[in-house]
Amino acid sequence: MVYRFRVILDNDTEEDIFRDLEIRETDTLEDLHNIITQSFGFDGTEMASFYISNDAWEQGEEISLFDLSEDASARLMNETSLDSVVHEAQTKLIYIYDFLSMWTFYVELAEIVDETEGHDYPNLMFVQGQVPDTAPDKLFEADAEDDFGELEEGLDIDDYDTLDFDENWN
Repeated sequence: MVYRFRVILDNDTEEDIFRDLEIRETDTLEDLHNIITQSFGFDGTEMASFYISNDAWEQGEEISLFDLSEDASARLMNETSLDSVVHEAQTKLIYIYDFLSMWTFYVELAEIVDETEGHDYPNLMFVQGQVPDTAPDKLFEADAEDDFGELEEGLDIDDYDTLDFDENWN
C-alpha cells in the first residue's frame, strides 16, 4: 500500500505552502524525512524529529533522526516504519526540521491507495507555494491569567535588609 501525505509548512502568510507526497507504508520515517526535505528545498543535513500528534495537533512522542539521549533510548526514524506510527486511526504527525530555525510542518495522511505498477516511490505529487528564505517566526505566548500575584503579597522587594539569604534558601 502507498500512503499519500499532505505536508503543510506552519507559517503566518496568506499563501498556503504545502507538498503532496506518496510513499510506501513500509518505508521508514527517515525516508519520509528525506522526501520532505528534498521537496521543500532543504539540504537535509540539520537535526529533525517527528512527533506523533492527535487531532488537535498536540505534540506527542518524539521520533528523532539521531539519538542524542544519554542512555541511547530515543526512538529513531531509520528504525520506525511508517505503518507502525501512521494508519487510519492515527493520521497526524508534526515534523520539525533544523531546531535552530524551527521549520515546523504538519504532516497528515490524506489517503491509502494501492501501489501503481512501474511507479517510483517516494513520489512528489503536487507543489503549492514557495518556501520563504527564513523560517517563520514562532510566537510563544503565556496564558493571559496571572497566577503569580499571590507571591507578591506582603513582600517589599525594595527592603533587602529583611531578606535573610540563609533563612530563605531552599
